[in-house]
Amino acid sequence: MRVGIAALLVGIAALGAPATTAVAASADEPRVVCRFSDERLVEISGITWSRAHPGVYWVHNDSSRGPYLYAVDGTTCRTLARIRVAGIGARDLEAVATGTDPQGRPVLWLGDIGDNRDSWPSVRLHAIREPQRLVDQQVSATTYRFTYADIPHNAEGLLAAPDRPDVWVVTKQLAAGSVWKVPLSTSTVTRARVVGDVGGIATDAAMSRSGTRFVIRDYVKAFLYDGPVTARTLASPTPVALPFEVQGEAITWAPDDAALLVAGERDTALWRVPLPSSATPSASASASAPDPSVSSAAGTPTAPASSSGPSATATGSSWPLAGVVAVAVLAGAVGIVVALRRDR
Repeated sequence: MRVGIAALLVGIAALGAPATTAVAASADEPRVVCRFSDERLVEISGITWSRAHPGVYWVHNDSSRGPYLYAVDGTTCRTLARIRVAGIGARDLEAVATGTDPQGRPVLWLGDIGDNRDSWPSVRLHAIREPQRLVDQQVSATTYRFTYADIPHNAEGLLAAPDRPDVWVVTKQLAAGSVWKVPLSTSTVTRARVVGDVGGIATDAAMSRSGTRFVIRDYVKAFLYDGPVTARTLASPTPVALPFEVQGEAITWAPDDAALLVAGERDTALWRVPLPSSATPSASASASAPDPSVSSAAGTPTAPASSSGPSATATGSSWPLAGVVAVAVLAGAVGIVVALRRDR
C-alpha cells in the first residue's frame, strides 16, 4: 500500500476511534521489546508465533518483497532464518497465522489475500509445514484457493484455530469489514461465507495460543474478542489502545496470552501491549462449555521478553484522543497530497 494512502487511512481510523481507546490500557504500559535490524524487513505486514520453536516468531513483508518468511527471536528481534516458499508467486502477501491443516498437521497459514482493487477472481491461502531447523532454506506449500460469496474483497487479517483446520479472513473495507469463514479444498475454488461484521480498515488479526480468544487490529487500535468466532462474539469487542506506529499492520500474542505483540511497516519496533485487566484470562472463561471453534492449549511458554535499545522504555498507549486526532488529520492531509501527486 502506498505511504500516502496509508496515512490517509490512519487519519480516518483515528477520527472514527471511540474515546474508550484512550483509556483501555492496564497499569503496565506498552513498551518496545526490541527493534528489527535486518535491512530486509522493511514492510512487516504479518507476524505469528512459532509452535515448533518457543520464543520465535514468523514475520513477512508486504507485497513485492518475495515469497519469504523470517524467523525472528521474540526478545532481541534478531533474524534466525529466512525460508523461501517455493512456487507460490507472492502476489500480495498480507497475513500469517499458526494453525492446523485439514490433515491434522500443524502448519503456518500464509495469506496471499491482498486485493487493493477488489478485482481478483480468487485469492490464496498457503499451508506451510514449519521447519524443524532454523536455517535458511526453501520449503514447499499446499495452496487453497477461495473467493467470496458476493464480490472480491481486499483483506489483510487472518485467523486460524491452533488445533483444528478452521480459518477465517478479515476483509479491509474503509467503513466496515467482515469476517469470512474459508472452506479448505485443494481440488476446487471454495466460496467463503460471511460470519459477521467488524470495524473498517482492519490490518491484521490473530488467534490466541489457547484458541479461546482472538484480536483484530487497525492502524490505531485493536479489538479483543472471546471465542468462538461467531456473529454474537464479533458484536462484543473490548477495545485495546495501541502505541503510535507510522503504519501498524501486524499483531500476534505474547507467550502468556496476556499481552499482544505489534509491529508495522516503516517501523523497526516490536511492541508489547498488555491487555486491560478486565480482559485477561480467568478461571470462569477457561471453564466455559466447549465449542467446535475453541481450541485446546497449543505452544510452549517462553522466557519473559526483555527490553533492549534506547527506546525500550517508550510508552504510547494512553496519549490523549485529541492528540491522536490532530496528528491523524495532519497525516491524512499529507497523505492525500502525496497520493494525488503519485497518481498523476
